[in-house]
Amino acid sequence: MSAHTRSDIPAARRVVVKVGSSSISGDNASRIESLVEALATAHGRGTEVVLVSSGAIATGMPFLSLDERPSDLATQQAAAAVGQNVLVYRYQQALRSFHIVAGQVLLTAGDLENPTHRSNARRAMERLLGLRILPIVNENDTVATHEIRFGDNDRLAALVATLIGADALVLLSDIECLYTRPPDEPGAVPIPHVAYGDDLHGFEFGSVVVNSVGTGGAATKVSAARLAAAAGTGVLVTSADLVHHALAGSEIGTWFAPNPEPSAPPATGPVRTAAGTLGG
Repeated sequence: MSAHTRSDIPAARRVVVKVGSSSISGDNASRIESLVEALATAHGRGTEVVLVSSGAIATGMPFLSLDERPSDLATQQAAAAVGQNVLVYRYQQALRSFHIVAGQVLLTAGDLENPTHRSNARRAMERLLGLRILPIVNENDTVATHEIRFGDNDRLAALVATLIGADALVLLSDIECLYTRPPDEPGAVPIPHVAYGDDLHGFEFGSVVVNSVGTGGAATKVSAARLAAAAGTGVLVTSADLVHHALAGSEIGTWFAPNPEPSAPPATGPVRTAAGTLGG
């Protein structure tokens, strides 16, 4: 069933969960186990779960003796090639005790623009879910170029949710919910609910770059949430520490209500908005 409120999430047929680099790499790598436990609980009650996980570059950095995220594309690609392997291994190790098998799905923006590639990606994920495999999706940083990148995995998660017709999307961040301005500033007020079509132009959602290992931030989550909500997917933005509560339908985070009358997505081809093609 489509999730119209947070409380619908536990009964959702299909849920996409996105986690950022800072939540599962470096000193926070141990948090993978808690995240996986929450995903396994949802999987165990019959929900089809897709994980969109950043972290390949950040995970690979120590193996390349890098102290900060590389700025040049070639080194980013090298770090991603090493880190993606290690990252999926860590997820599979954590999933093993729940008898769940992970399946790696790496995408570029071009894959969701090309009708054939888009159809193939949808078919592959549908089959993985039908086999009760847990797909772990990430941008294919090893081959992506600056010109064809998604830009951040919040956007990728929204596009994946739309691609597979997810009932709910959970965007995990470093804070419990979105605020009307950066939460460390005076006058910041929590935003518990965003009705479909609400005007958010008066709010300040902060910088795009949030730390030394990843990209993203409140603004990208708002943009991604509105993209998914427009396609009929309810979206919850909350802290990675609260993922258990999020998947249990607790009244936490910021909920973006889905479009009550979404137009059917195209069977093939890129996702388009009034601003142009998304995924390029």
